[in-house]
Amino acid sequence: MGMPGLPELGIILLIAIIIFGAKRIPQLGKSLGQGIRFFKQGITGQDDKENQKIDQ
Repeated sequence: MGMPGLPELGIILLIAIIIFGAKRIPQLGKSLGQGIRFFKQGITGQDDKENQKIDQ
């Protein structure tokens, strides 16, 4: 089974809009992004302060 194509992604987006409403979709995306970021930080043991020190 491969990656979902454009029609499948469209159906998933339509179902998400029906379930959550158009106003909540950006909030859900932001929450998902923050969750993924925290998960990656937890796995690697790094935080934003360490990354900022390296960048400077």
